[in-house]
Amino acid sequence: MFPGQGSQKPGMGAPWVATPSWAAVGVVSAVLGRDVEHLLLDADAATLQATRNAQVASFALGLVILDAARAAGLHWDAAAGHSLGEYTALVAAGVLDVEDAARLVGERAEAMQDAADAAPGTMAAVLGLDTDAVQACCDAAHAWIANDNAPGQIVVAGTAEAVSAAGAAARERGAKVMALAVGGAFHTPLMAAAQGRLDAAIAVAPFRDTVIPVVANVDATAHGAAGDWQGLLSAQLCSPVRWREGVTSLGRLGVTRLLELGPGGVLSGLAKRIAPELERLSLATPDDVAAIA
Repeated sequence: MFPGQGSQKPGMGAPWVATPSWAAVGVVSAVLGRDVEHLLLDADAATLQATRNAQVASFALGLVILDAARAAGLHWDAAAGHSLGEYTALVAAGVLDVEDAARLVGERAEAMQDAADAAPGTMAAVLGLDTDAVQACCDAAHAWIANDNAPGQIVVAGTAEAVSAAGAAARERGAKVMALAVGGAFHTPLMAAAQGRLDAAIAVAPFRDTVIPVVANVDATAHGAAGDWQGLLSAQLCSPVRWREGVTSLGRLGVTRLLELGPGGVLSGLAKRIAPELERLSLATPDDVAAIA
């Protein structure tokens, strides 16, 4: 499992800089013509919050940890990624090579940054309500559900005013509401301005059939055919991430152990709420990889 935007933090690449897997950062930097190493080692929290930086940095670190896990002899039978993390999952499953995935992520990051600048928005986590209750709060406020993350943990998005109103309605129902440090209203119609640029990049990407099934955000279903991903990644931009259902789908595939490759352990925490019977392991540092291997 690969986390998405929002898991990034300053200095998150530091534990990896002396490892052979750090070479993946150079590959992404060369493809995008950007100093990705600076983002992973030196950028402050405000810099990393910007969409064009957060997505590239998070993707690059995911590739570093993926390479280290492979080198340590770890194997997996399925993959999934949360939002941006879906692109890293496609690399893990053999659907995209590193260079082609980096090009897609770079285009996605820039397109979403431009869309967020043109139609500013924000996101907030609503804790303690079910999906129907949160949907009712969103409907009254002209906001949207962006991520169905876990039982009692749903992210809403929209304009600042709409998210504030939805949050107020949720609090009246007894929920706790937490603002998220993100640069836009992702997975909502406010991202529509990014659709054309992303679709153009997806249209020329050389997708391959998966080596292992990948559970998609859009429909929480396992996919293996190369031809599925153009439509799935396009739809993902403005559609909610169905993570709760996706983890359940992993369990139905026979998965018993979840490896989270990325900083923070957010997805492991969500999985504990969704499917506590599944073993959860977080790989955020070289020591984590060595211990698990």
